[in-house]
Amino acid sequence: MAASIGNPYSDTKLSDNKFSRVFEEDVESGDLIWHRDKKYRVVEVIECGDDWQFQFDNELPFNIKTGTRIDIPAEEFHRVIKGQGHLKIKVEEI
Repeated sequence: MAASIGNPYSDTKLSDNKFSRVFEEDVESGDLIWHRDKKYRVVEVIECGDDWQFQFDNELPFNIKTGTRIDIPAEEFHRVIKGQGHLKIKVEEI
């Protein structure tokens, strides 16, 4: 599935509340913006290139790798910071 217009990623629906998301190697860093989601999310990193990071508002970014799990409360600002290669995550909305 191709990236949606305006989205720096492509999604594949896995079930009603789960989907996989891929950020390709050529994504622009400037497109990975601070945002917040309406639902609580549990994110698991499925595949990860080098030097990708995750950051919550008012916290330092941290490195992510295959197997990293991140719990993101609803309405909490966060962002992904581009590394090298692609990033594939599984997202579950609770």
